[in-house]
Amino acid sequence: MVRPVEFIWMDGRLVPWNEAYVHVLTYTLHYGAGVFEGIKLYNTVRGPAIFRLDEHIDRLFDSFFVFGRSMPFSKDEITQAIVETIKANDIAEGYIRPLVYFGTGQMRLDITDSPIRVVIAMWPWERHLGGGAVRAKTSSFIRLDPRSTYVDKKIVGHYINSILAHMEAKRAGYDEALLLDYQGNVAEGAAENVFMVKNGMLYTPPLGTILPGITRDSVIVIAQKELGISVNEEVIMLDDLYGADEAFFTGTATEISPISSIDDKRFLYDNYGVVTKRIIDCYAEILMGKSEKFDAWLTFV
Repeated sequence: MVRPVEFIWMDGRLVPWNEAYVHVLTYTLHYGAGVFEGIKLYNTVRGPAIFRLDEHIDRLFDSFFVFGRSMPFSKDEITQAIVETIKANDIAEGYIRPLVYFGTGQMRLDITDSPIRVVIAMWPWERHLGGGAVRAKTSSFIRLDPRSTYVDKKIVGHYINSILAHMEAKRAGYDEALLLDYQGNVAEGAAENVFMVKNGMLYTPPLGTILPGITRDSVIVIAQKELGISVNEEVIMLDDLYGADEAFFTGTATEISPISSIDDKRFLYDNYGVVTKRIIDCYAEILMGKSEKFDAWLTFV
């Protein structure tokens, strides 16, 4: 549940939570044209810190670029606005949601003259790294075809694909959906990237039909540079995943979530596989500010 805080940043100023409204004819509400990010704030041993803020801001701007419009604020201004919002709400740990959307003005598909709005909201959200493993089900919905949209951008409207897949899995009694791409290969979860472990090596689908997740990138770096685990970005068939030794989802909200089964094909562990646990432990040390070599990933507030 989203727990209210005191302020939300809207178009350059802090607005009380209960006054942060948009009009019912807001363009993005009707057509899904907008972009967003999900960013985590952690209460580290050295104080509150935002995880990989620069990379999230870069992806926000890169995603919005596809609409052919310029952002009304610079990257530095958005960064400062996020820090300002955190301080105004006096929160040490939580979730941060920047959203760039088109406001009220017209309802044509041409967005050349549509007003651009920027919102930064946040709310308390404790970490859940280390939670139980999840049961996944292959979805009847496929991941968006890269020939039909920019699948590597975090566009608002894309998430109807995720919602439909996730709710289908939940109704069937599972925790999360696994989506295949348009060629029938493993793509990702409803809102997560996916990894598998086989013979001590890590495998994950290549870029092209998936969102280039920041947690995904973090896991790749940690595995290769900290743990000496080989990482292979290559096409994964569903049968390959069924035969994996371990599997897990990654994402900002998900963090690293072990997968206990896919389509009721169980892996040989109750909660964590050995390799997954090593990655989780290293990742948790970084999030807590205990690994100074990764300080570049933390923006202290």
